[in-house]
Amino acid sequence: MDMSDALGWLQERLLLLNWELFRLGETEITLGALVRLLLLGTVLLWAGSAVRRWLADRLLVHLHLEPGTRYALASMARYLVLGLGAVLILQNLGIQLGALGMVAGAVGVGVGFGLQNIVSNFISGLIIMLERPIKVGDRVEVASVEGVVHEISARRTTVVTSDNVAILIPNQRFILDNVVNLAYLEAPVRLRVSASLAPETDVAEVERLLARIARDLPGVMDTPAPHVLWLAIGAAARQFELAVWYEPARIARDQLKSELNRAIAGSFAAHDIRFA
Repeated sequence: MDMSDALGWLQERLLLLNWELFRLGETEITLGALVRLLLLGTVLLWAGSAVRRWLADRLLVHLHLEPGTRYALASMARYLVLGLGAVLILQNLGIQLGALGMVAGAVGVGVGFGLQNIVSNFISGLIIMLERPIKVGDRVEVASVEGVVHEISARRTTVVTSDNVAILIPNQRFILDNVVNLAYLEAPVRLRVSASLAPETDVAEVERLLARIARDLPGVMDTPAPHVLWLAIGAAARQFELAVWYEPARIARDQLKSELNRAIAGSFAAHDIRFA
């Protein structure tokens, strides 16, 4: 292939890029414009992710902000970059935003019904990032799931359970459902374990054994001190409750409850204390 043939082949390809695909109002969309849109869109997505990582892992770290606050600010900055970048890309391609009015109106009804949950989760994600009822690192209970918040994104929140399983929960769950945040106040949490014992049980001995169990378990805090409650007196049973304080960041609630139940059962069996 000589130089003239190569130039002719290149000219044909350039003419192909000018082939009109469709129109948006007075703006014609060519194959070349579509290729540029895909390339610029890819670069924009990469830039948005890079901005988020740079803000969360480098810039905002020096401000000594909490991880949840850093990721929330970084995520909002990413959405801002994506929004502004999309407008600039459309204008660079010669597409005026007014030309998209007819398209938006035509698909608006379908988007409203088909993407209702997506939009709801997106708005819920923004509310979570701004109001911060939960943040990265909090131990939460929602929709029968208990775990540590690992990531809060636009549409869903990643919660890692005690089994090291990541569960993706839609953001609207944190807005519509009752959410238990065990680390909201960054303070100890109280756990209650009850036991129904035979009516002839020695109350003083039970209180002594329960207090020793709470004192010996490493996950139970000394301050506030654990205490034993005598909840009910009956002909068939006596109801006791052991209330202890613990730090959710150090031990999971179900793990501590299991250790308490195991220790109580072993201690009562050793001292011949019968359950009701």
